[in-house]
Amino acid sequence: MIYSLTNLPNFSHDFALRDQICRAVISVMSNIAEGFGTGSDAEFVRFLGYARRSVSEAQSQLYAALDQNYISNDQFEKAYAKANETERQINALIRYLSDSKKAHYSTKEESGEYSVDLPDDFI
Repeated sequence: MIYSLTNLPNFSHDFALRDQICRAVISVMSNIAEGFGTGSDAEFVRFLGYARRSVSEAQSQLYAALDQNYISNDQFEKAYAKANETERQINALIRYLSDSKKAHYSTKEESGEYSVDLPDDFI
């Protein structure tokens, strides 16, 4: 959706904003993939936090695009709603990982602390 919006005539000429919002949305899925690839629920949760912050960054950039009339109000609303949905899904995954394990383990992130329950035999 973001790539379609950034290909609109006016938006496509604002190279800085176009590149930054595309990087933010790519960062969302990249951080999810990287966190999953760590093999550790605690690390996964930490990377999910990074992904969630990238969603917020993209939402902020949507406001800039709207303010510059690069996108319509309707386009903004749809993209912003999709970002909210993505954030809710990330939050649900963080909750699931935190609630589904037996032993307790926590990791700190710049913006807060997440707790993850791990099985007793977790190394």
